[in-house]
Amino acid sequence: MSTPPWMVSLHGGHSGQFCDHAVGSLEEVLEAAVAAGFTTFGISEHAPRLGTQYLYDKEIELGWDVAHLEKLFDDYATTSAELVEAFADRLTVLRGFEAEAVPTDRYKELMLGYRERYGFEFMIGSVHHVDDISIDGPMHQFQQAMEGRGGLEPLAIAYYEAVIAMIEALQPEVVGHLDLIRKNGVHVGPVDTPAIREVAVAALEVVRDHGCVLDLNTAGYRKGLKTPYPAPWIIQRATDMGIGFCFGDDSHGPEQVGAGMEASRRYLLEQGVTHISAPSRQDGGLVWHKVPLADAP
Repeated sequence: MSTPPWMVSLHGGHSGQFCDHAVGSLEEVLEAAVAAGFTTFGISEHAPRLGTQYLYDKEIELGWDVAHLEKLFDDYATTSAELVEAFADRLTVLRGFEAEAVPTDRYKELMLGYRERYGFEFMIGSVHHVDDISIDGPMHQFQQAMEGRGGLEPLAIAYYEAVIAMIEALQPEVVGHLDLIRKNGVHVGPVDTPAIREVAVAALEVVRDHGCVLDLNTAGYRKGLKTPYPAPWIIQRATDMGIGFCFGDDSHGPEQVGAGMEASRRYLLEQGVTHISAPSRQDGGLVWHKVPLADAP
C-alpha cells in the first residue's frame, strides 16, 4: 500500500543524541520513519537556549552547560546533513530546527544566525518561555510564571503576545504548537476566555499575514489533552482565515515517530479541514503543496 500524501511530519525527529529529554539516536529515529512508511520526514532539533537560567533540571543533573548545548546543536547540524545523504534512496529527510524565543533581547539574531550558518531548510517557531520561565515544563515552574503575571489569564495573554513577537521576528515556515499554554493551563482553569481568545486570534492574524503554516502537533495526545495542538476553536478560526496546517509528531525518540498522525488526520476532517500543507524539495528549496486528507476513493 502506497504512503498517503498527507503523511509528512515536520515538527519532530528529536533524539537522545542531541536532546536531554529524548531517547535514541537520530539515525534510529529516521530508521523508524522508514519503517512507519514515511517517504518524507522533517527533523527539527531544539536550538540551544543561551542562558543558564534556561537549563532544564535534567540538563543540570547531567552536568550540561550552555557551551555543551551549543556543541550538541553544532553536532546536530553536521550529523543531520550527513543523514540526509545517507537516507536519500529510502527517505527524503527535510532538515530543520525548532527555534527558541529566548533570550528575549537577542533571539532574533541568534535564531536567524543558526539558520544561515547551518543552511537549514525550514524553521519551526516555538515559544516555551514567558518572562524567562518555562511554561512547558514542570507544574511548579508554570505556577511561578502565573504568580509573576498575576494569574492564568494574564499569563496566557502574555504567551500569545510572545508568539506574535516571535513570528514577526523570525517569520518561520511553521508555528509550533500554537496553544502550548493548554498543556499546563488546563489543570488550572480556562485557557480560552474571551480575553485570551482575542489575543490568540491576533496571533492567527499574524500567522496569516506572514504566510506561516500551523503545526498540527500530535503530542497533545501524549500530554494528556483530549486533542492535538491546537484546539478545535483555533482550527476552525484558522481555517476561516485561510491558514494551512502541517503535521508534526513531535517525536522524541524512535517509538514516537508517526504517533497520533492518523487520529490527528481524523481530527482535522472532523473540524472541516480537507487539506494539509506538505513541502517537497525542489531546486534547492522547499515548495509547499496542498494535499487531501480524505482517503482516496
